[in-house]
Amino acid sequence: MSASLEGLVTEGTGGQWRVLGPDGSTVVASMRGRLKQGREDDGGIHKLAVGDRVTFEDAGAGAWTITAIHPRRSRLARREPGGRHGERVIAANVDQVVAVFAAANPEPHERMLDRFLVSAEANDITARVVVNKAELVGEAAVRARFAPYVNAGYALDVVSVKERMGLEAVHDALMGRVSVVTGPSGVGKSSLLNAMYPGLQLRVGEVSESVNKGRHTTVGGFLHPLPDGGAIIDTPGLREVGLWGMEPRELEHCFPEFRSVLGTCKFADCAHQGEPGCALMALVGHTVTAARFDSFQHLRAEVAAATGRR
Repeated sequence: MSASLEGLVTEGTGGQWRVLGPDGSTVVASMRGRLKQGREDDGGIHKLAVGDRVTFEDAGAGAWTITAIHPRRSRLARREPGGRHGERVIAANVDQVVAVFAAANPEPHERMLDRFLVSAEANDITARVVVNKAELVGEAAVRARFAPYVNAGYALDVVSVKERMGLEAVHDALMGRVSVVTGPSGVGKSSLLNAMYPGLQLRVGEVSESVNKGRHTTVGGFLHPLPDGGAIIDTPGLREVGLWGMEPRELEHCFPEFRSVLGTCKFADCAHQGEPGCALMALVGHTVTAARFDSFQHLRAEVAAATGRR
């Protein structure tokens, strides 16, 4: 019987997975049949994800088999695409989410950024914001536009791959951590990573001038070990990030700037929708921006609808 090895899932879907072994080599492995029938603590069928740590062994004739999936310390999940019921784990064992947007071309949509940040908060994963293409509008304009996120406690990196500005700070933030790099297509995620780590050689997409939306160049999640420690998980442009399994009252805790007054409203069941004595609404226009509060209300309606369907 062959010896068991421990490895890291770097890529794959369905039956075939690439596993990085302890010696630095990569093999293609399939899951053992009985392992596919196992169940996670939440009652769902256990499906592998990029970032999972596994035990695998040589099955002979050049084949490899995954025999065990190690417990996850964290995971980032979204709802199944297309409105289907269920969740899809995007990545496992993640230390931080790095949301990359562009200062312009394509125009940044803060409501989409809010969705990424709430998804990270809901999964107890640290998040930071990176804004690329700063040369198009100027660093001061970027910092002014994204100041509400800094005030909420998020780290903000203003960068320009074209002018090689701000890359060192992002590099240091990635070092030694497993980071999911996400954001809309066309914002320069691949260009940013290639500028810091040329050996990754990620494909660089183009921004369509006709629709001002990036073309997807990454077709599936892929974990890239970094030469100075840590790893990045490159994900496709996520057009449909869902807040899987969340209750409406949980959402308010996913906005850090709300937390100081949560539980202090006049009514215990306050929905923050115009009730008298709402402590949260009293912050709007002060430490809470109208735009962030509006995002919260839209996401709350979405979560309430999903809760009703469940």
